[in-house]
Amino acid sequence: MPLRFRSVILLAGLLYAGVALAGEVRAPKGVVELFTSQGCSSCPPADAALGNLVAQGDLVALSYHVDYWNYLGWVDTLSSKENTERQYGYAKTLGRSGVYTPQAIINGREHVKGTDPAVINDKVKELGDAGQGLIVPVTAAMRGDEIEIEIGGGKGQADVVVAYFTKRQQVEVTKGENSGKTMDYWHAVYDVQSVGTWNGQSMKLTLPGKIMGKSKKDGCAILLQASGPGGEPAAILGATILMAGRKKY
Repeated sequence: MPLRFRSVILLAGLLYAGVALAGEVRAPKGVVELFTSQGCSSCPPADAALGNLVAQGDLVALSYHVDYWNYLGWVDTLSSKENTERQYGYAKTLGRSGVYTPQAIINGREHVKGTDPAVINDKVKELGDAGQGLIVPVTAAMRGDEIEIEIGGGKGQADVVVAYFTKRQQVEVTKGENSGKTMDYWHAVYDVQSVGTWNGQSMKLTLPGKIMGKSKKDGCAILLQASGPGGEPAAILGATILMAGRKKY
C-alpha cells in the first residue's frame, strides 16, 4: 500500500477519534456520493480521495460500489445492483446516456470525476454559492435504542432517505485489474431506505436504532432528497451523518 494512502487512512482515523472525544458537531457543507468498484483500475485514487473527504469532517461522504465491472475477473465484495441502479437513476436525472467510475455526484445535482478532492470541494462551494447547497437543516441523534431525526422547514417536497454504511473496510483484491492490492474503503453504503416524506414543514421522525453498532453497520446518512418523475434520485436539500456510539455528528 502506498505511503500516501496509508497517511490518508491514519489521518481519517485520528480525526474520527478527535470528533468522538470532543463531541464536535458540524453542519455539513455538501453531500458527495462516489460510485466506485474494486474491479476498476481507475478507482483506487478516488477511494483514497474519499478518505480525505471523510477526514475533512465537513461533508457527508459516501461510497457506492457498483456491480457492472464484476465480469472483469473480480467480484466487488461491497457491490450491489441497488447501488448500480442508484447511479443509473442519477444519469437520468442529469440527462446523461451512461455512467462511469469513479464518478462523484455532488448534492444530487452535478457530477465530477471522483479522483481529486480539490475539484470536489470546489464544486461543493460552487453549488453552495449558487443556492444549491444543503439549505434545509437536518439533525439526527441516538436516544436509547432509537434514532431521532429532526428536519427544518423550507420550500418544496422531498423524501427522507437513510443510507446505511460501514465506517471502514479493508479488502484484499486477488484478481482482476487491481489484483495484489489491499485497499481501505470508507463509508461504503450497503442499504438505502426511504423512511418518510417532507412537504416543507418542520418534522421529526423516530426509527429503530438497534441495527446501529452491529458488525458492518457503523453509521447512516440522512438525506433530504427530491426525486424525479420516475423516482430517480435528484437534488439533496439537507443531510447529516450519525455514527454508531455517537450522539451526534
